[in-house]
Amino acid sequence: MGQMRQSFTREFKSEAVKLVTESGRPTALVARDLVSRPICCGAGSRKSLAIRSSLFRGKGRRKPHEEELARLKRELVRVTQEREFSKSVAAYFAKPSS
Repeated sequence: MGQMRQSFTREFKSEAVKLVTESGRPTALVARDLVSRPICCGAGSRKSLAIRSSLFRGKGRRKPHEEELARLKRELVRVTQEREFSKSVAAYFAKPSS
């Protein structure tokens, strides 16, 4: 059988966002720490709770135009990297051999 996915509360997610933004630590490191040991969530200020709660709206499904935008952004990054690589290869082969 397949593994069941973990589900996290809105408060847990908010605390995770707060830890990443305020600590300056890499996201992967914070995630590893959070999953390996439970944390105690503080109440936080009203403003920060309002901001963080807006980060987790919806059910996780994107609208079709948002999916298309995300796909196009990924493709742009890939094509830009390919162009830069092609430029460096062309510059390498354009050098006179010694």
